[in-house]
Amino acid sequence: MRLDKYLKVSRIIKRRTVANEACDQGRVSVNGRSVKASYDVKVGDVLELRFGEKTMRAQVLRISEHVGKDEAAELYKVLP
Repeated sequence: MRLDKYLKVSRIIKRRTVANEACDQGRVSVNGRSVKASYDVKVGDVLELRFGEKTMRAQVLRISEHVGKDEAAELYKVLP
């Protein structure tokens, strides 16, 4: 699954266009490397998102095309 779509489906970022822009601006990295929105996300990848002063790290636990609002948080685990 594409990175921008994963960020939207998992509800880490609310809209796919915003996720796409964040990737284009270099604010999203996977396993320590800056990647494009078309990156193919795999289970076990560590995502790092930078928004202003905040940084969020999350590990991909599961990939699913369609997820309900309640199950979205089960797709990833927030890392310290």
